[in-house]
Amino acid sequence: MLLLVLLLFYNITGGLFPDGTMSLSISIQMMIAYGSGFFMASFFPLFFYKVMELPKLRWHAYYGVPLFLILPYFIFFVIVYAINGNLDADLKYGMIVPFLYAVVLLYVMFRSIRAKYHANRNKKEYLEEVAMYLAVSPWAALTFFGVVEASQLIEVLCTNTGIVFITIIFLAQSIRKARIEQLELLAKNLSFTPGNFEINSTHYKLTKREIEIAILFRKGLTYNEIAAKLFISSKTVGNHVQNIYDKTEVNSRMALIHKLFD
Repeated sequence: MLLLVLLLFYNITGGLFPDGTMSLSISIQMMIAYGSGFFMASFFPLFFYKVMELPKLRWHAYYGVPLFLILPYFIFFVIVYAINGNLDADLKYGMIVPFLYAVVLLYVMFRSIRAKYHANRNKKEYLEEVAMYLAVSPWAALTFFGVVEASQLIEVLCTNTGIVFITIIFLAQSIRKARIEQLELLAKNLSFTPGNFEINSTHYKLTKREIEIAILFRKGLTYNEIAAKLFISSKTVGNHVQNIYDKTEVNSRMALIHKLFD
C-alpha cells in the first residue's frame, strides 16, 4: 500500500508541477516533484527486501539508500537549489551519485534474485524470476531519466510498468502462500506433515481440487464420502482421481499415497 501511495504521489506531482498559477513557489514545487521520485525510488530496495524476501538487500535498504539517494537529494535539490535556484546545475551534479549507486544496486538486486531462484528452479519459478527482473529495471531508470531529462510520458510509462510487474508478482506470491497455509491447516486436521506433499503436488501440477481429493483419499474416504464432503458427484471424484493417477503415473491408492506424501 505504501508503494502504491508513493507511486500515486509521484504521478500527481509529476503531472501538476511546475504550475505558475499555484500559491506554492516554483522552487518548492520542483523540490516536491523531484523528492517524490527520489523517495519512491528509495522505497524499492526496502520493498524487495521485505516483501520479496531478498535478504542480501538489507544493508542497501537501511543504509545504502539513505546515504546515496536521500542524502544527495537533500544536498542538491533542497539546500543547494534553495541557494542558487539553478535546477540545471543541480541536475548535472546531483544525479551523479544516485545514478552510479542505482547501477550498483541494480546489479546487487539481480544477484539477489538470481540466488533466490537458483535452487530447485522450475518453469514457474523461472517465469517469476524474469518478472522480478522486469520489475526492478524500470526502478533503476528513474535516475537515468534525471540525467538525460527524458520526456514525462516515457518516464511515467516506464516506472508504472515496473509497478504493474511488482503487483503481479506480489499477487502470485500471496496466492501461493495462501495455498500453503490452507494445506498446513488441512495437514493439521488430518495429522500429516505437509512439506513433501506440497512439493510433490506442485511438481505433479495437481489442481486445488485434486489436492483436496488426494488428502481425503489418504484419509481412507470412499468416492461417495469424498463427493459428499466436496458437494460434487461420485463420478466427478472418479474423474479427478484418474487425472491424479495419470499425472503421478500410479494406478492404486497406496502407490499414490507413497508417491505424494512420503
